Amino acid sequence: MTNINKQVIMDSRPVGMPILNNFKIIESPIPEIRHGEVLVKILWLSLDPYMRGRMSTAKSYAASLNEGDVIIGGAVGRVIETKTPDYKEGDIVEGFTLGWQEYAVANPSLIRKVDPSLAPIQTAVGVLGMPGMTAFFGLLHIGKPIPGDTVVVSAASGAVGQLVGQIAKIAGCRVIGIAGGKEKCSFITDSLKFDASIDYKNENIDEKLKKHCPDGINVYFDNVGGKITDAVINQLANYARVAVCGVISQYNLTEPEPGLRTHRSMLTNQATTEGFLVFQFAQKYHIGMKRMAKWIKEGKIKYKEDIVEGLENAPEAFIGLMNGKNFGKLLIKVSD
Repeated sequence: MTNINKQVIMDSRPVGMPILNNFKIIESPIPEIRHGEVLVKILWLSLDPYMRGRMSTAKSYAASLNEGDVIIGGAVGRVIETKTPDYKEGDIVEGFTLGWQEYAVANPSLIRKVDPSLAPIQTAVGVLGMPGMTAFFGLLHIGKPIPGDTVVVSAASGAVGQLVGQIAKIAGCRVIGIAGGKEKCSFITDSLKFDASIDYKNENIDEKLKKHCPDGINVYFDNVGGKITDAVINQLANYARVAVCGVISQYNLTEPEPGLRTHRSMLTNQATTEGFLVFQFAQKYHIGMKRMAKWIKEGKIKYKEDIVEGLENAPEAFIGLMNGKNFGKLLIKVSD
């Protein structure tokens, strides 16, 4: 092992859509660990939309990055040195803040062991990690689907959306997914068995929602915000539930986007909207992971990964994520 740690830092704060010049790849010595810490060799890095919020100074649920900071992000890695009895060399671990780098020092309280026999280890930042738990608890605890409900999911082919739709089908619901492009729409209907899809890039969303949801929408799982959400809320059924998971369409705006005033539809349909963060369900993760793993083994849940090799390609892949270019859960394969 060399003593070089390759890292990706935020070299400048993005204004609007991130560009490659906002990122910089640097090399630094591999840090030494202290008593109670472990050194992790990163194998897989997760790229997620929430990371854009950390690059902003806007108030959010996560602290903002400063220029020069290593980009924060979830990762899966192997323990290569340990000074704590909680972990041994060779353990596979996952941590939410390990970051965009080849080696990371971790506090045992901020990582968890991954069972390689359960599923491929990268699923610890995918279907059996934060995206999977977001879909599981966001739909079942916030959306509260009832058999026979019509459920609409935006960003339906993404890491969270593809799982939300399948869980809704398991719950006995009718599912309509909104995605960008014919390939993604075909994937969610043909492979994931959604009941219908809407291509927001090439189809009229309002017209398609009226066609596919003649009795209104009972549950909306919102990953995007903006005009798509305006169209969905206009078609809500009585007592509908809106679970607000993300607003990716708004992350890169430099000025607020004008939109539909939704209060009338919410009022007349006696609907509820609730934003949530997956961390509020942390004490129940073991329940969600056990259920998701069971569904995967039974063939009831499928998942698609979009894998890019090489840490140096993380900035370009992240920019693509912000532009909707990813197809499934976006991962960087850092090392074998």
